Amino acid sequence: MLLTAQNISYILPNRETLFSNVQVSLNKYEKAAVAGDNGTGKSTLLKILAGVLPPNNGTVTRNAPVYYVPQHFGQYNHLSVAAALGIQAKYNALNAILGGDTAEHHFEALADDWELLTRCEQAFEQWNIPYISLEQSFTQLSGGEKTKVFLAGIRIHQPACVLLDEPTNHLDADSRQRLYEWVAHPSTTLLTASHDRQLLELCQPIWELQATGIKSYGGNYSFYEEKKAEETTALQHKIAHAEKTVKAAKLQQQEAIERKQRENARGKKQAKKGDIPKILLNGRRIQAENSLAKIQEVHTDKVTSLQAGLEKVSAGAQVSRIMKGHFEKADIHTGKILVKADALQYSYVYASPLWQEPLSFTIMSGDRLAISGSNGSGKSTLVKLITGNITPQHGNLYRAPVNCLVLDQEYSVIDRNKTVLEQAESFNDLHLEPAMVKTILVRFLFDKEAWDKPCAVLSGGEILRLSLCCMTLRSQTPDVIILDEPTNNLDLTNIKMLTQIFAAYKGTLIVISHDSVFLEETRIHKVLQL
Repeated sequence: MLLTAQNISYILPNRETLFSNVQVSLNKYEKAAVAGDNGTGKSTLLKILAGVLPPNNGTVTRNAPVYYVPQHFGQYNHLSVAAALGIQAKYNALNAILGGDTAEHHFEALADDWELLTRCEQAFEQWNIPYISLEQSFTQLSGGEKTKVFLAGIRIHQPACVLLDEPTNHLDADSRQRLYEWVAHPSTTLLTASHDRQLLELCQPIWELQATGIKSYGGNYSFYEEKKAEETTALQHKIAHAEKTVKAAKLQQQEAIERKQRENARGKKQAKKGDIPKILLNGRRIQAENSLAKIQEVHTDKVTSLQAGLEKVSAGAQVSRIMKGHFEKADIHTGKILVKADALQYSYVYASPLWQEPLSFTIMSGDRLAISGSNGSGKSTLVKLITGNITPQHGNLYRAPVNCLVLDQEYSVIDRNKTVLEQAESFNDLHLEPAMVKTILVRFLFDKEAWDKPCAVLSGGEILRLSLCCMTLRSQTPDVIILDEPTNNLDLTNIKMLTQIFAAYKGTLIVISHDSVFLEETRIHKVLQL
């Protein structure tokens, strides 16, 4: 075994236990993946396994060199590319020796790694970033370039085991394919935390991280999804049973209360006749009151617990049903020209034109279009042109007057300075009464306690639900919905919900995404390649 963790637990600064009793082992040539909803601690677990973060309890044993590719790179922005890769000392030593400096400490620092520069060149070529220098500042790189640099580090360091945290988030289609090919290689050993279903198909087993430990599924993502579907079906039966139990508990509660009230009433009649001594009567009255309070407490807790469980299980399905109903009310025509571009071109200040050839295309109402291209090909800029946020510098662009909504990877329709309720009210084009807006928020699983919560502290799934909630508060369903990398910051549960929702949308759908499964399941049938 290359990597073993025993009884790992991690406690958050607020003293809440994130997870406990995690026990895993990774064997040579095994390709495991960690799944779980956002907030369960997948990134934290990978940091612990990589040695970046210490656990509160338990031990991690690494029997071979481990290389870690993080999800976020802000901690490296003050470094050079070489320093971010952890090869700065060797790089400096090699340059000094090649420059004629034969001091002993340079040879000690290099440790006979004379092929370092060759491996760097080959690795950067492999990930299509040969233009990046080891000496340049890491902060100058785009998100995709930073990820590629760290992926290039695999070939540079040649570790026995690799830990990848959401490695495809910023990668274009070509780079994703290159990663899939590396993962599929028989000699690869890795553990990844990812929501990329195509990547997860190449991994087995799937480890689902839960608060109480790891639940292992001994197959790839399709196997995992099949087993989860079986569990969901079983859970649906439990839900049906729980609903009956809730009704029975309420009825039992009412009967118990009525029975105690009758007993109390009989006790009062006996007291008036003087059949029972006063001290005994008071004792019975106190006993009856305590018994009644205990019954109420027990049954109320039981009902509340069951209802909470039902709401948690059915949350995604509830939001999907609401959105499907909202889309079905839309009066959307097909076959109308919405956007027509002729020799369209754009360039930023002091930069070359974005596209080698000017763009000419037509978007019709009812189209389900993917805008495809590598990182930096101008996909998001084209969306700004289509929505009228910027104007073309060359060529002609016709835009029909339509109701358009853009959901980007940051979900910028949500104002992080507002509370949940203020955000919903700002979209209330229907001029609904405040009480109705609150009712709609509850339908999207934002209860009274969440209304005053700042949007800035919401999770990715909550931001998605609030965005969808705001959509239903508009005066009409959008004629055009543009999704710009909408799945990047979502977990598998919310990706599935998002997929179901936009597969049901009957208007014009324009999607920028490198997630081929998402594109297929949302029924994209046209591609505009940049």
